[in-house]
Amino acid sequence: MRKILLAAALCLMVLPALAQTPVSESNPDPKKIDDDFVHQQFGDQFTYISSIGAASGDLDGDGVEDVVIAARCKNPMLDQSEHSFTVIDPYNSFFGYGNPQVTTTFSEGDPSLRGLVVLIIHGSGPEAWRSPKPKAKYVVVNLPFKAIYVRKFRFKKKMIEALYVEEAGKLGANSAVFFDGKKFQYVPMGGDME
Repeated sequence: MRKILLAAALCLMVLPALAQTPVSESNPDPKKIDDDFVHQQFGDQFTYISSIGAASGDLDGDGVEDVVIAARCKNPMLDQSEHSFTVIDPYNSFFGYGNPQVTTTFSEGDPSLRGLVVLIIHGSGPEAWRSPKPKAKYVVVNLPFKAIYVRKFRFKKKMIEALYVEEAGKLGANSAVFFDGKKFQYVPMGGDME
């Protein structure tokens, strides 16, 4: 009888320790990507596009998880200094001129493509892209997309992870944006990715 009482007392002491703490306002889910997360990392000019979403992978090859996020923005240059990100235009660079100070002023003919941007956060430390101080942040402008993915890509006989883009307005056109060790580059891929 004494052993049973001791076992019951031990169970009563251990059970509260095993109970999980519910997620609350003060303890948010660290994996959640929403407008609040995007505003915190990039500023109020950006709006998360939940219908397209986000994807994660190791885009810069450092072994730490990075994230790509679909968003809209009217003026990506505005919060660049305050939120420590770099605005890049690999799409127009591929076609000859990719200075984002100039190319962000171009008017997009298709209203559904206006203001589309891809947000990239290179993670650092054990928290990866969720870190309060990520390794680097980028805003990719002028990339016409309707869907984004992170997939393997062959670069200089080596497999790396890249941002794959299902391009909007171009039937069956796909492309990749990859980090070559110094900068992001755009390359058209042709047909369907599936």
